[in-house]
Amino acid sequence: MADYDSPWKEALDVYLRAFLAFFFPHIHDDIDWSRGYEFLDKELQKIAPKAARGRFHVDKLVKVWRKNGRETWVLIHIEVQTQRDRRFPKRLFDYNRRISDRYNRTVVSLAVLADDAPRWRPDHYDEELWGCSVGMRWRPVKLLDYAGREDVLETSPNPFAQVVLAHLKALETRRDPAARRLWKGRLVRGLYERGWDPEDVRQLFRVIDWLMELPPVLELAFRRELDAYQERQHMPYVTSIERQGMVRMIESTLRARFGEEGARLIPAIIELNDAEKFLALNEAIVAATSLDDVRRACAEAAAPAARRKKGSNGKRGPART
Repeated sequence: MADYDSPWKEALDVYLRAFLAFFFPHIHDDIDWSRGYEFLDKELQKIAPKAARGRFHVDKLVKVWRKNGRETWVLIHIEVQTQRDRRFPKRLFDYNRRISDRYNRTVVSLAVLADDAPRWRPDHYDEELWGCSVGMRWRPVKLLDYAGREDVLETSPNPFAQVVLAHLKALETRRDPAARRLWKGRLVRGLYERGWDPEDVRQLFRVIDWLMELPPVLELAFRRELDAYQERQHMPYVTSIERQGMVRMIESTLRARFGEEGARLIPAIIELNDAEKFLALNEAIVAATSLDDVRRACAEAAAPAARRKKGSNGKRGPART
């Protein structure tokens, strides 16, 4: 199952202001950003109903100041799932009510629907019994409404547009990994060609890389193409993040081929800390017929320097350059 919640959590942590400017400009413009803001996620975890915790939705609680000087808590609730969830309206209502009760403040709940069901657009919750009713209304954002607007998203000055486009293409190419590889390359190259700040390139690359996960063989090809592109552009912005992505790629391959026993090799592989070694090792894992083959490849990668210094007679000779 695709992991959409992790990249969205990171994107919101880094680009909260851009997120609000992109989806909710009227809210963005009413916030006094000069006073900063504060994430209250740990507090939210104490409040959230246990039944609501889990994957496929992201919950953020943020304390901000309005321009009129009043303190306001804003609940940003991102539902990142690939199918409808009939429990969503009740969950959003419960979060809002619990937070309001805890802080004795007005709470604004924001909902972004990142599923693939065009007609599913919950915008309210109501309970009624014997003439007594409670409820809530909100204005949901539907990511599918941005589908087909690739040119606008790719050229937008708002970095969150890249997150939206990556998510949409991840949904669109779920059953077409070759097309996903092409779009992933296009989006990442666009980060360079648009002249984004190096730190934005790193952050956006990380989110795109998470959202647009590829099968091991295609991921390996993508990494090589990206490495060659960076060399041509003389812009090695994402080296450290690439290494993290390669480790995830190797772990995914190991788990798929050899289960948890294979995953136990990850700590030793992380110690290699070398992009070229990661690429070579992933190739070896794909070609391996047993876990012993993988262990031998790991050992070879861990101690290549000493072996290169040995001459043909087994004695140490000059190292190759």
